[in-house]
This record gives sequence, structure tokens and C-alpha cells, in this order.
Amino acid sequence: MAGRDVAIVIHDGVQALDVAGPMDVFAAANGFLPQEDHYRCLLVAAGTEPIRSSNGMWMTADLAFEDARRPFHTVLVAGGPALPHSPADEAMSDWLRRWGVLAERYGSICNGTFALGNAGLLDGRTVTTHWISSAELAARYPTARVEHDRIYARDDRLVTSAGVTAGIDLTLALVGEDHGPAISLACAKGLVVVAQRQGGQSQFSPLLLPPRETTAPLGKVQAYVMDHVAEAFPVERLAEVAGVSPRSIARLFVRELGLTPHEFVEGVRIDHARNLLEATELALKAVAFDCGFASPDQMRSAFQRRLGVTPLRYRESFQKTGNISVRADGPVAAATPAARPVHDPTDR
Repeated sequence: MAGRDVAIVIHDGVQALDVAGPMDVFAAANGFLPQEDHYRCLLVAAGTEPIRSSNGMWMTADLAFEDARRPFHTVLVAGGPALPHSPADEAMSDWLRRWGVLAERYGSICNGTFALGNAGLLDGRTVTTHWISSAELAARYPTARVEHDRIYARDDRLVTSAGVTAGIDLTLALVGEDHGPAISLACAKGLVVVAQRQGGQSQFSPLLLPPRETTAPLGKVQAYVMDHVAEAFPVERLAEVAGVSPRSIARLFVRELGLTPHEFVEGVRIDHARNLLEATELALKAVAFDCGFASPDQMRSAFQRRLGVTPLRYRESFQKTGNISVRADGPVAAATPAARPVHDPTDR
């Protein structure tokens, strides 16, 4: 086996950061390691002609698949915006099945997971991918266990990461496995990133599902809850809005959305709170009550359970000066409430 040779598989439309992020981590690690332990990153593709990345940058592979018929220490498939919807690359799939799996560890960055799926390497495995594509990955490869909120996942020798910059998190973890946490931390400091990110990728994705037809029972409920988020919503009230029985509304939610009514309402409250934390200076108590939480503590518990971070940490990470909010159906303008005092003894 080649020492610490790292093969990063690229393709037309590859995401440049999926390639550059891991390569920069490995290069940073080399600065702290003796020569014999250095990583050597090699780009591998169907051919060695220049490849256009999704941001317009040109890349050239070091090796074509036919010249890379040997085991590597690490093999990672980089993702790309079009990859989930592109036809399977049979040459890539064949190489991954024959040589990728012989690596000490192999896997993907971002939605490069779909390339692993095309090669039949996800059956029964625990994986993650970009939050935008995680539901599609789970539907396309139902025998895979898709962890929708993980920044990265490891299942024996198979490693996968969430979207784009999460490849840096994964690579830092791999360097830590190889050389210890001190080297990993030194790399993170040099790259001006955190060594271990707080929370999962849900804090970057909307919890709300795209709006449904407002004349349908669940569409009526979605629209009403989003417009009256501060109200209480027992199942009986949701059933009344939908025009069905309480037993029927619970079955509808589980069957059509895969959620209980409580999970849906809590998701709406959290997403509304996220918008307020990002776009306003409202005190945490005011945000909690405006979003229908009984107390700041209840909001804090919901944030930690669903996002892995506290509301205060979320605000520190994502507060912005504009008033554009992110929803599952795309960016929408959000009215900014009048500012309230931020010096509140309940803020934590």
C-alpha cells in the first residue's frame, strides 16, 4: 500500500471547496509531521484533461482511473451541485468498487455520497450528506442509514461528510485519528476554523417542509400555524383547522410528512425563532414568547435537542444585518419586528 497517498476523485461540475478544503487540511498537517508521515494528495478522474468545477475553476487530475489501479491510504469522492441528478459514471463506479474499497478508509465529501451509492457501496451503511440532498439519498438508497443532521459520519472504513465545508471537519477528524488531537487542533488554528463544530447541520437547514396546497387539510394547518405561531396548538385545534378528527390529523401528519403534529409545530416555532435571532436584537425571552414557547428554557431545550446548539450560540453564529430569512421553499423577505431591549436577566 502507498504510504499516506490520498486519492480525491473529481468529475465535471465538481464543487471546488469539496476538493480544496480536504487538500488544505492534509497540507496543513504536513507542516507538523516528519517527511515520512506526509500526506500526498492526488486528484483522480476518468481522464487527465482539464475539468471545469461548478464555480468555473479548472482542475486537472494527476491520474486517470486506468492509471490509478492500486490501493490508496484514503479515497474521497468530491461532490458537486449536479451530481445527485447526473447519470451514474460507470468508470468511476467500477474504480470505486475495485480500488476505492481497498483503501484504509474511503468515502465522500458532501453529495459525493451519491457516487458511492451508484457504485453499490451504501447498502446497510450509516452515512451523511448535504442536508439539501439527504432526503433524496435516503429515498434512492433505502437500505442505507442516512443521518440527516451529522456533520460527518464514520461506519468502519467508510467516512462521509455533510455539505461543502463539512469536508474540512471530516478531514480534521481523520488527521486527528492518524496523529492525535494536538495536530488536528494546530491545523484548525492555522486554517482559522473550529476543530469541532458545535451542533449538527440542522442549524444550517430549514426545519420547515415546503408549503403544501392550502386547500388540502395539512396545507391549511401549515399555513395557519405559520401565521399564528405564538398560539397554543393542541391536536384538537389542529384538527379543527384541517376540518378532520383529532385521530385523523395525527395519522395524516405521520403518513404524509413523517412527523407527529407536535414535531411539526415545534419545527415551525424553531424556524421562526431562528429568523428572529438572525435578523433582530430581540431578547431571548421575547423571541421565545413571540414563537409560542412557554419560556426561554423551553426554547433552549428545543434548540439543543433539534439543532445541537443553544439559541444564544445560534445567534452568535448566524446573526445578520439584513432581513432575508431562509425557508424550505427558498429565501423570503422577513419583516423585522421593532427592536426590544436586549439586556434581559433571562438571556443565557
